[in-house]
Amino acid sequence: MRTIETKKEYTAIINRIEELLILVDNTTPTTDKNFIELDLLSDLVADYEEVSDPIKAPTLVEAMKLRMYERGLNQKRLSELLGVSTSRVSEYLTGKSEPPLKIAREISQKLDIDPMIVLGI
Repeated sequence: MRTIETKKEYTAIINRIEELLILVDNTTPTTDKNFIELDLLSDLVADYEEVSDPIKAPTLVEAMKLRMYERGLNQKRLSELLGVSTSRVSEYLTGKSEPPLKIAREISQKLDIDPMIVLGI
């Protein structure tokens, strides 16, 4: 199967996908030529983006800050949840130190952060 080789090809295919999205909706039969073309081009784009611009897992600091924002937590409240000092939480959030395994487990469980992210894997 053909792959996208250049950014120029990628841009042209993205433009074509935008045109097809106007023509294809949830009621379009899967046998429709526009549906088939959209499906094929979407796969090509997905493959290209996976190689050229893969989505990276967030860092622990990014994940912690996001969860704190989502849950309305400040550093003081997070330190209470984790059972550590606010200065220690500050060190984790600035990347100056990494949490020991026991605290990493607490971060994972209490903030619902994937253990792989917490462990940096």
